[in-house]
Amino acid sequence: MEVFCLEEFKREFYKLKKNNSYNDIEAIIAEFFFGKDVKQFIGLGSKLSGSSDFPFIKMRLKGRGGYRLYYLLFIKDNQLYLMFIHPKTGSLGAENISISFQREIYASLLEAIKTNNLYKLEANDRKLSFTHLAGNSE
Repeated sequence: MEVFCLEEFKREFYKLKKNNSYNDIEAIIAEFFFGKDVKQFIGLGSKLSGSSDFPFIKMRLKGRGGYRLYYLLFIKDNQLYLMFIHPKTGSLGAENISISFQREIYASLLEAIKTNNLYKLEANDRKLSFTHLAGNSE
């Protein structure tokens, strides 16, 4: 399975990673999303919209007080697109994102897919690397 993300996801990830309260975020994402087939994610989380081949999903990571992650599955292409993440507790904790923000990140993802303005994620030894599809590595 290939894992991609929006700039918004990458920005939130680094913001959380800098905060000691969320220093587990990188390992959690690496363990949960990598080394799996996209079909293993079918039925997980809460489906927010989309067809059965392209569901938009809200998922809990690390239980009730952990993180909320929003992603889109492209089942037929074996691809997963991470759109946004936020913690439920701690200094940066928040309730679920609004419906209007869900629509905004969904539209942002569709535009990013069309323009190839995405980051490809890879995991190595529980560490994530982000590579912009235009070729800039971070």
